[in-house]
Amino acid sequence: MGHVRRSAAIALGTALALTLAACSSDSSGAASTGSAALPAAPSGSALNLAGTCPATVVVQTDWFAESEYGYLYNLLGPDAKIDTGKKRIVGSLVSGGRNTGVKIEVRYGGPAIGFEQVSAQMYVDKSITLGIVSTDESIQNSVAQPTKAVFAPFDVSPMMIMWDKSKYPNFTTLVDIGQTDTKVLYYQTDAYMQYLLGAGILRQGQVDGSYDGSPSRWVTEDGKVAEAGFATSEPYIYKNELDDRHSYDVNLQLINDTGYPVYGQTLAARGGDEGRLAPCLKKLVPIIQQSQADFMANPKTANDLIIKAVKSDAGSVWNYSPGLATYAVQTMKDRGLVSNGSNSTIGDMDQSRISRMIQILTPIYAGQKKPVRNGLSPTDLFTNQYLNTSIGLK
Repeated sequence: MGHVRRSAAIALGTALALTLAACSSDSSGAASTGSAALPAAPSGSALNLAGTCPATVVVQTDWFAESEYGYLYNLLGPDAKIDTGKKRIVGSLVSGGRNTGVKIEVRYGGPAIGFEQVSAQMYVDKSITLGIVSTDESIQNSVAQPTKAVFAPFDVSPMMIMWDKSKYPNFTTLVDIGQTDTKVLYYQTDAYMQYLLGAGILRQGQVDGSYDGSPSRWVTEDGKVAEAGFATSEPYIYKNELDDRHSYDVNLQLINDTGYPVYGQTLAARGGDEGRLAPCLKKLVPIIQQSQADFMANPKTANDLIIKAVKSDAGSVWNYSPGLATYAVQTMKDRGLVSNGSNSTIGDMDQSRISRMIQILTPIYAGQKKPVRNGLSPTDLFTNQYLNTSIGLK
C-alpha cells in the first residue's frame, strides 16, 4: 500500500473470477451515483468548508477504489460521479448528512499515475491537496519531496507476510520462517525487508525481491513459499478468489509486529503547504476523523460506491467483490488495524514511533544512496494539531 501499491493486482486481476458489470456512463466516462441534494451546513459552522478549503479538495490515493480508503469514499455525497476516463470520483464533500460547501475528488493511484509514489505525484501536480503517504515513503523523500502527515487512518499498517497453514503448521512468526530455507517473496521496493534482514529475522539467501504480485509462483509451488501482501486482501483472495481449483488457508504476521512501526497510508500535505492549508485542515481533519469512525461503524454506503466504481471500469485490471470489501473492514476491526490506539482519538500519531522509523531507515536509505534530510525529526513528518481528540471509534 505505501510503496508501489499492490502492483500485484495487475496479475491478480486476470485471476479473479468476477463478473464485471459496467454501469451506465456518459460520453466523458463519468457515471452518476445519484442526485439527491443534502442540506447545506450553516455558514460559519464547523462543517462549512466554503471559503476556508479549496473549492475542490483533491486527494491522491495510491491504488484503485477499495475499502482500506472507505473513509474517503464515505465523504462523497449522493451526487458523486465516477469518472472512469480520468480515474477518479468527484462529488460534494458531506459530513453528518450536511453538504460542507466544497467538493471532494478522490483520485486513483497505482497504474493511474504510472505507479509513481504519491509524494512524487503531489509535486508534479500541485492541484492535489492531500495524498496517501506512508511514514517510510515520507522519510525516503524528505529531501526532494517532503510531506507532512495530518491524519493516520491506520493505527497499524496492514502490510504482512503470509504462509500456507497446511504446509507450515508450526510457523507462528517470521522468526520461525527465518530458521528454515523457506523462500519469502516480496516487492523489491519494500523498505521493511532491509530491516527484517538487518535484525536477523530473515536471511538474505531466502528472500526473493523479484515478486511481481502474481499468484503464479505461489500456485506453482503449491503454497510452499511465504509471500508479502496486505492482511486486508490477499488472505481472502487466496482462499476464495484465485480460481476453482486453488484455495489456500493462510496465516500471517504483520510487519508492524516485527518491530517496524510504520504508519501506513497517512493523509499528508506537501511540506511547504501546511501554513497555507492550516485554516482548512482545522476544519477538514476532524471531518475526516468522523468519516473514518462512521465508515467503520456502517461501511455499506461507501463500500457500495467502491464496488460500483470498480465495476464501472470494465477495462481495468482491478476487481473488487462484496466479499472482499466485507473482509477488509472486518479485518481492520479484528486486527486493530483501524483503532483509537492507546487513547480515545482516531487518526493521531505517536512521536516515538516516527522516531523509531527514522532510526531504522536512515542507515538503510544511506546504504541505497538515498540519504534522508539532515537533522530530520518526527515533527518534520507529522502533526496531530488538527485532530479533534474527542473523535474516535466507539
